[in-house]
Amino acid sequence: MFETSPIVGLEIGTSKVVAAVGQLNQAGALNIIGVGQAVSRGVRKGEIFNCGVAEEDIRIAIDEAEKMADVEITSVYLGVSGAHIRSLNNRGVHQVVSTDRSITPEDMDDVLKNAKAINLPPDQALVHDMRQHFVVDGQGQITDPVGMLGKMLCLDVHAVYGDYNRLNYPINIVKKLQLEVDLVAFNGLAASLAMLTNEQKDIGALVLDIGAGTCDFAVYCHGKIKHTGVIALGGDHITNDLVSALKVPSGLAEDLKLQHGSAILDERDKGQTVSIPSSNGTPDKTVNLEHLRKVMSLRVEEMLTLVYRALDKEGMLDYVQAGVVICGGCARIPNIQKLARSIFNHLPVTVDQPSCLTGLHSSINQPEFSTALGLVKFGSLHHRKKTGGFLPKILGRGISNLWRKQA
Repeated sequence: MFETSPIVGLEIGTSKVVAAVGQLNQAGALNIIGVGQAVSRGVRKGEIFNCGVAEEDIRIAIDEAEKMADVEITSVYLGVSGAHIRSLNNRGVHQVVSTDRSITPEDMDDVLKNAKAINLPPDQALVHDMRQHFVVDGQGQITDPVGMLGKMLCLDVHAVYGDYNRLNYPINIVKKLQLEVDLVAFNGLAASLAMLTNEQKDIGALVLDIGAGTCDFAVYCHGKIKHTGVIALGGDHITNDLVSALKVPSGLAEDLKLQHGSAILDERDKGQTVSIPSSNGTPDKTVNLEHLRKVMSLRVEEMLTLVYRALDKEGMLDYVQAGVVICGGCARIPNIQKLARSIFNHLPVTVDQPSCLTGLHSSINQPEFSTALGLVKFGSLHHRKKTGGFLPKILGRGISNLWRKQA
């Protein structure tokens, strides 16, 4: 029933490149059978700026994943992010013309076409158009209107789109490695697929994937995506702040962030110092711990506040009843949950591991691998679609079709 060829998710992140390999067994369960990773040197704020080194880093991650999984990788599901990524909700409207006002499958097809008729500027490309809910004569939250009576049928669609050339860039680099791109997926969507349970999606939840260069987010409610977005801030910005404030090299600032950082400032930090051993025989240097954590807390607070304001502007905060789930490398920052709770009006906040995936080793069942593992989950949904199996209404048109036509 299901294909047994490997399903590969490729995340070209700001700090690391990750290739995760999954496989569907005969029962339809998705098993992770291998992961490869490399330090990312050619990416800034989620976007590639150096093609040569990015290509080399991708090759290293793919080779490592092939060895661990003992498979040959020929295609990938590619994650994308960056400040150019945008989203919108579009409503399609269709007037029911049958004499008895009974809604038919043909009416559903017509309203779906209308909802997906999204006029984007010529320099923009559609990444996803994801079906939300039907509305019949003002009655909302309908999943299947066939057989209902009504005069006006509406359908809401959530669209994710971005700059055509900036989306094209990573696809072309992947193809230089003789790899096909099966589909492209927004990293925030991929992370939500890895992190959220069906119950959380139904009640309403926000996923924050805070990496080194960007904070990607997605809001679910009633089982559907309601909103997505990108904030072009991440862990590297914290490191850069520490470099400037503490007058230390970037590598040392990163170490201080990981070993002594915090998202909040504590009274007990006052007067505390951190000793930095010298490597060249000069006296050890000391860093003011209060200053270090104040610099960090201000930047983390800014990131979370920008997400809060973006959701508040779109009226999305009322949907987040099950709380906030934080993943990505910055999920490891101590006390980030406590800070997030205060910013998001004391909603439940969790730092969690990827869910609904099996075969994971403890070393990769971590928040920083959520996007790559979610891309594998996204790929498994596409496999089910191709093989005629059950498919949740999450996949829309993908931009990869545009590049296939040009190939």
